[in-house]
Amino acid sequence: MSTHGTIGRPAPYGPRRHHQLRAIDPRTEVAPSHRPVGRRQSRQEQNRTRKLQLIPEAMARSHMEERTREATSHRMAGRLADAQRQARRSERLQRRAERASRRARRALARAVMQ
Repeated sequence: MSTHGTIGRPAPYGPRRHHQLRAIDPRTEVAPSHRPVGRRQSRQEQNRTRKLQLIPEAMARSHMEERTREATSHRMAGRLADAQRQARRSERLQRRAERASRRARRALARAVMQ
């Protein structure tokens, strides 16, 4: 994120929210409460709280997605390596069969010539 500060304590030089614009009471030197006692949380505060509670779930979800992609990549790499190994093996067996065929032909030709 490119914003400074935290959700609960935004940076002091950013845009001011409505409750931050209220004047400080000079007699008490304390800012008036932006939420009366007993009042339920505003929708924005509820959403903020919900978002904060869902951060670990979102992080776990993205971590699991990354692990799934990594496992898929490893699986595909393994399949590719197996396919290459099988191709080399089949080429070797093909050459071996061709050599055996040539030997058999030579042996047959010798037998016919004698």
